[in-house]
Amino acid sequence: MDLSRGLSVEELEALIGERDYTQFLNPKHPLYRERKMKQNPPSRAEALRLMAKDPNLIRRPILVKGKRLLTGFAQEEYERLVKG
Repeated sequence: MDLSRGLSVEELEALIGERDYTQFLNPKHPLYRERKMKQNPPSRAEALRLMAKDPNLIRRPILVKGKRLLTGFAQEEYERLVKG
């Protein structure tokens, strides 16, 4: 995956899979705050479209190990995932 260009809707769909798509939205992004996405999240399709259009709306970092995935930075969770 070439992340320098962002991710397409299809690539985001594959990455997110059956997971809750809202965990991938970056709560620090101005659009997230402006649209009050915490209280009124966009539909899955709209969220994927918005993240594909503006990669900064994707919560980072994303760590994938096998079928496990973490978004955002949580030191203890990262250490458990990397070691375990």
